[in-house]
Order: sequence, then structure tokens, then C-alpha cells
Amino acid sequence: VETVERLTPFVRDKRAGYVQSLLALAAAKKARPSLYTKTSLMLGLGESDDEVREAIRDIRSVGVDVLTLGQYLRPTEQHLAVVEYVHPDKFDAFKKYALELGYSYVAAGPLVRSSYKVGERLRLWVSGGG
Repeated sequence: VETVERLTPFVRDKRAGYVQSLLALAAAKKARPSLYTKTSLMLGLGESDDEVREAIRDIRSVGVDVLTLGQYLRPTEQHLAVVEYVHPDKFDAFKKYALELGYSYVAAGPLVRSSYKVGERLRLWVSGGG
């Protein structure tokens, strides 16, 4: 999903809309309910806290199991500028909120990348320990 709905047209390719991404995740879960689904949000692009919580709810509503939340970092001058460096406490609050909504696993923090420790978590699930 990458970002909140309002910012999607500015952040993502026009062919990858917010609703389209949610529908793709929902279709994957419907086709194979036992499949662990995962997506990520980058923070620091100008989103409000309410928009982040709304995205977290939207993503969970289509059955996504795993969510990562990380700080957007501008890779080159040609990319969008960072609007805010999100405080670690805010990441912790979003993680707590997401877990309360029923996510199986949430990684959240300034240095979290989209697949942060997901492999380790997947091994636990497959072995029955997670």
C-alpha cells in the first residue's frame, strides 16, 4: 500500500491506486485464506496521524496479517522530499494500535524496511511457534 490514501497519487505510480492495492490484498486472502499477507506504510510524507490510523484499519479490513511501518527516506534529489522525521514513540503508538486491530505481526520504527524480520516471523509460523 506504501502510503495513506490522500498521498497515493503523489507517491505511487498512477497504475497502483490505494483501493486497487487493497483489492489485490483482499483477492490474495480470498483465494487462499491460509496465505499470510503483508504490506507496508512509509511515514514522513506529510500524512496525519488520523490518516495513518485509517490506513491501518483499511489494510486490516481486507485481512492483511503482517504490517510494517517505516520512515520514508529520500533516495535521490529526484524523489519526494521528507516532510517529517517521525518520532519513535509515534511508531510505537501505531504498532500498538495495529496489534489491537488483530494483526499477527507488526514491525514499526524509523529504521524498519518493508520486509523487516518478516522472514524470521514466517519461519516461526511455519514451524508452529508463532
